[in-house]
Amino acid sequence: MLMKAYNGTFTKKNGEARTMRFVRITDIPETFITSQIKGTGRKATLAEGMELVWDLDTSAFRMFNWKTVDGEIAEIEVDNPFEES
Repeated sequence: MLMKAYNGTFTKKNGEARTMRFVRITDIPETFITSQIKGTGRKATLAEGMELVWDLDTSAFRMFNWKTVDGEIAEIEVDNPFEES
């Protein structure tokens, strides 16, 4: 099954450009999130413009910086990486 994802480039703190294919947390099944995240249950406070996303190419959580976006963010469709087979 296909799901919504995004492809975008932003500038990292060290000045390097990072292009990422990612899924926003709001589009990830809750069961997957709870199986991946360990911690106190407190919400982390993120710097303005930063968003925790799932990087499809590294299969890991990463930060996406919306304040340093370079160009357009494209909405794409990808095979659902969270589906249980």
